[in-house]
Amino acid sequence: MGRKQVLLIVAVLVALFAWQVMGVAAGAEEIPRMTKEELKPLLGNPEVVVLDVRFEGGNAPTKIAGAVVENPEKVAEWSFKYPKEKRVVLYCS
Repeated sequence: MGRKQVLLIVAVLVALFAWQVMGVAAGAEEIPRMTKEELKPLLGNPEVVVLDVRFEGGNAPTKIAGAVVENPEKVAEWSFKYPKEKRVVLYCS
């Protein structure tokens, strides 16, 4: 599978996850993005869930403190276990 196909799959999975978790109608608004500097003060906040959805996940060279590793190819299996009232941050770099 080529890099462009992988990136497309990740983009679709992220959009589907955000739509399910946040209750946003598909295409109604853009998925917000944040920098690592914006994320740092949120780490450790019980109202924020950070999900590492990179394909290398737990084998990635760098990890985010407190992030939960989830398989980006199995969004349907894990997307509903995260409460809608929490802020969900997807790390898919």
